[in-house]
Amino acid sequence: MNIFEQFLDKIKETLLDLSKKGDLILPDTLNGITAEMPPSKFDSDISTNVAMVLSKINKKTPIDLANTLSEKIKKKDKLIEEISVVKPGFINIKFKKIFWTNFIKEITQKSKSFGINTKENKKNFLIEFVSANPTGPLHVGHCRGAILGDVIANVLLFNKHKVTKEYYVNDYGNQIINFTKSVYFRIREISFKEPFPNDNEDLYPGDYLIDFANNIINYNKDLDFKNFEKISEKLTVLAIEEALKLIKKNLMSLGINHDNFISEKKLVKNQEVEKVINFLQKNNFVYKGKIKAPAGEDDDNWVEREQLLFKSTDFGDDKDRALQKSDGAWTYFASDVAYHKNKLDRKFDKLINILGADHAGYIKRISSSVEALSNSKDKLVCKVSQLVKLIKDKKPFKMSKRKGDYITVDDLINEVGKDATRFIMLNRSSDVELDFDFDNVIEKSKDNPLYYVQYCYARIASVFRHIEKDLKSEIKIDKYDFEYSQDEINILKKISEWPKCIDASSNKLEPHRIPTYLYELASLFHSYWNLGKDNPDKRFINDQKKITNDKLILLKAISNVIKSGMDIVGVSVPEKM
Repeated sequence: MNIFEQFLDKIKETLLDLSKKGDLILPDTLNGITAEMPPSKFDSDISTNVAMVLSKINKKTPIDLANTLSEKIKKKDKLIEEISVVKPGFINIKFKKIFWTNFIKEITQKSKSFGINTKENKKNFLIEFVSANPTGPLHVGHCRGAILGDVIANVLLFNKHKVTKEYYVNDYGNQIINFTKSVYFRIREISFKEPFPNDNEDLYPGDYLIDFANNIINYNKDLDFKNFEKISEKLTVLAIEEALKLIKKNLMSLGINHDNFISEKKLVKNQEVEKVINFLQKNNFVYKGKIKAPAGEDDDNWVEREQLLFKSTDFGDDKDRALQKSDGAWTYFASDVAYHKNKLDRKFDKLINILGADHAGYIKRISSSVEALSNSKDKLVCKVSQLVKLIKDKKPFKMSKRKGDYITVDDLINEVGKDATRFIMLNRSSDVELDFDFDNVIEKSKDNPLYYVQYCYARIASVFRHIEKDLKSEIKIDKYDFEYSQDEINILKKISEWPKCIDASSNKLEPHRIPTYLYELASLFHSYWNLGKDNPDKRFINDQKKITNDKLILLKAISNVIKSGMDIVGVSVPEKM
């Protein structure tokens, strides 16, 4: 039940009735008209901008039109108690208390579907996220994007869309050759006591490679590791298998499972790069040309070479992009274009890419290629996951590690746990940098949003234990003859915003809205709980050690939303804390 959507429908019905009578002129579309929760300083439940949207076309001031429309709107809905007009022309509506009784009755009886947008067309999404090079464990830089992609998938699934989660394995190119050599030298170190060449900057230095090497030695007794050239192809396969096993373990520790792992090497072997290049050539999207020196590059040192270029500037990019290197090998971009053609051929309605902060500049070129391949500007959406700064004792935090020169996902989870990692990583919009403060994460106070939300659920569970009821079971009430106080209505008003939160999170791909919303709901609950210390009427358990039905249903409604939200975020809701 979306009360804002329902009320907007009633407003539009009123407008259409007035238009048919010739009393109102309507534009071609009514999409600009909104119904929102008004600021807390107004004693109202819903506010609409309808008069401001229609004032110009009707040649009336917003205030005058708002006064006229207010009378018509009130006649349309018997549950409206009061309507007021405020500058510059908003119409504020306050409902009768019975409205909120009806509201909680409906969301209690339809608890499993509350928040889901049943009217929108359902789509088939492909979300590609993480896609870190398969050369070692995931680090904190990957962690935020991994959680962002996973929770976007959860939001879309909650809203009944179809979702496929995919990991693009960059197992082709120079970095894989260097990675394989690194594993080879670790094997030589173990088997032949040869020192690892630490002075070679192309090699991967992390001690995790020792684990990879030992596993490869132990499970491949028939292999001869004396000559790299003879064993390189087989060793590359084994090394990538070890890396992917570790990456999947890291992802599982975050509560993340991908549906598909797509190999870049396989795309190249299947000649999908050549096929997409042919497609682009046939459609006149490529040409032979030269690229000027990048910004900041010394023109005297830059060698212009004739290369195969994609006409990225035709789609708003700042320059055309190379598809082939001077030695004839395909660029990473060419493989990526082939991969996105592969995605498009699988007939998804929408493609979503989650990119790290260091790939923000890559968005325009890959978006341009998808537009060329699909003839659609809206097929691909890219979301950037900005940097995370770890802070402890008000200083940048560096953990001891044996994984290389970075902090791993496992390091972080061992320090604070999966729940804190997921919730806090999602607690701000992905397009701004995030300070991950370890002191706040372990603090049991309002300053720790995860604790505050989980404690809300645990407090409700404690009430249900006291009355010997199962919080997870449905509650059936014969009569909904409640009259809630304004403090309780304020909580119900926040609950009523849950469908709007889901819609915004789903449509804008902004799942950080969910932990923000849950924290606000939990804050209202805790404030109400604390009122009971001085006011017996506000206590959930009365002097007879019982709970009234109105408060029982209120608690159930709060817990249902908290549970739904935390499930989407991928965080537990303990019943005891």
